Amino acid sequence: MKNIRNFCIIAHIDHGKSTLADRLLERTNTIKVTEGQMLDDMDLERERGITIKSHAIQMEYEMDGELYTLNLIDTPGHVDFSYEVSRSIAACEGALLVVDATQGVQAQTISNLYMAIDNDLEIIPVINKCDMPNAMPEEVTDEIVDLLGCDPSEIILASGKTGQGVDDILRAVVERIPHPVGDEQAPLQALIFDSVFNSYRGIIAYFKIVNGVMRPGEKVRFINTKKEYLAEEIGVLKMDMIPRKELRTGDVGYIVSGIKNAVEVKVGDTITTVQNASETAIEGFEEVKPMVFAGVYPIEAEDYENLRTSLEKLQLNDASLSFQHESSAALGFGFRCGFLGLLHMEIVQERLDREFNMNVITTVPNVSYMIYDKHGVAQEVHNPSSMPDPTLIEHVEEPYIHATVITTATYIGPIMTLCLSKRGELVKQEFIAGNRVEIQFLMPLGEIVIDFYDKLKSISRGYASFDYHSAGFRPSKLVKLDILLNGESVDALSTLTHVDNAVTLGRRMCERLKDLLPRQQFDIAIQAAIGGKIIARETVKQVRKDVLAKCYGGDVSRKRKLLEKQKAGKKRMKQIGNVQVPQKAFLAVLKLDE
Repeated sequence: MKNIRNFCIIAHIDHGKSTLADRLLERTNTIKVTEGQMLDDMDLERERGITIKSHAIQMEYEMDGELYTLNLIDTPGHVDFSYEVSRSIAACEGALLVVDATQGVQAQTISNLYMAIDNDLEIIPVINKCDMPNAMPEEVTDEIVDLLGCDPSEIILASGKTGQGVDDILRAVVERIPHPVGDEQAPLQALIFDSVFNSYRGIIAYFKIVNGVMRPGEKVRFINTKKEYLAEEIGVLKMDMIPRKELRTGDVGYIVSGIKNAVEVKVGDTITTVQNASETAIEGFEEVKPMVFAGVYPIEAEDYENLRTSLEKLQLNDASLSFQHESSAALGFGFRCGFLGLLHMEIVQERLDREFNMNVITTVPNVSYMIYDKHGVAQEVHNPSSMPDPTLIEHVEEPYIHATVITTATYIGPIMTLCLSKRGELVKQEFIAGNRVEIQFLMPLGEIVIDFYDKLKSISRGYASFDYHSAGFRPSKLVKLDILLNGESVDALSTLTHVDNAVTLGRRMCERLKDLLPRQQFDIAIQAAIGGKIIARETVKQVRKDVLAKCYGGDVSRKRKLLEKQKAGKKRMKQIGNVQVPQKAFLAVLKLDE
């Protein structure tokens, strides 16, 4: 145990975590690095150049004649995957805090750092990309010293590209990060921090042993689910899974026990042995709170069960995804899914398509609201269609967030304008170092869900970084905006919006739908309504056959008769005809500003 070190790499997005991890794996001869970001093994990660999943890997490092086992977890940097980071932190005793020498401390750097400090991790600050011509190591050192209160000599200068400073990092990991503490004689307690689905071997759980020893062939029990299994194979995680005869306290490894049902493995659960069972579970991680909700429906109704199975398997690998059954008049049976943000939602949709071959329709994303009725009873609503009648509502509360934006002084004006236009309230503004500013806002979550991050990046030319955490619910004037097609409400297009934005949003949605809906043999009236009041209308004109083409000359009553006959036919068609809404219309609301 004295020679084990468990640590993770935390940083803001694009600060070079995965490249630095490659150099550490190369230096410890764990693998031969053939291409960049070896740990990012998902196609999506390679295409987008971002880390989506945490990746655990074991390295062997010799220092001063002693061999050390280093368990490294590479974590994502995007705010939408912060739950992955929190789980990785729970399985470690130390963290490398990587900061880009060309960009300095960013919002997500601070957020991840506080998470690590809350878990009493030993922090090793590393300034990466020191070989870049526009690197500013002195300024970034000052920022880190201000942030951590550490000595400048503790900060390691490194480069994931050239390999500079890699030996210093490995030495610092061994010298500064404490070894795991636990009792090998105590009953087994192992914390599950991740799991994956393998179609041949069932569900494979990744864990860290806090107390005791685990051996293959033992009967194990998952404390929270109270299920018992046989540990068919245990081992450590390198690029592949390497079986071992035993795993001791402090080890990070995997267990194969032939579990077929995804519901039986919960991240944060504790594994113990049946023979010498531990009564207490380890303090797991707090339950994740989804920020954004959207309906996910199969395009073919008979794929409903396949979609459920696919979501359960995906949830194993992505514990921050939550879902429950839902039905819609327009789309049939599906699921209401909770995501941590829009990127998370996009990635889940993409993974369903690639990994499970599921073609799905996703409805307009929204957040959850608290509805209080006249009797003071509160009800949490995730879906506009489940809103009670407006006459029964006393008031509505919407979720707010504490948003932190870090940028250079040049862009303060446009960013302030953007945040205030999204109903934000300025909490504080302070200069960190040089001309870099930290601005904190209190904002409604519903306003940032759709396009806030994209706009922030474009007005600051990529120089602003953004992070947020929940700040509870506050009363707000919200109304339900319905979209009617020929007088019938389409529940999948309903949204909850602030009363000030309702008319503008209604108009824009009607205009966009007018462009997207295919023309029919009859007029389609597109209306936006709040309650019984119509606030906007557009009409998709009917496709008409020229019935007068065969009349030339002759009495006008002949022409009138043909037109009246056509009119009656159109009227009858309108009564029985229904309007099919294409998938792009559901996403139209997201792209209203284009």
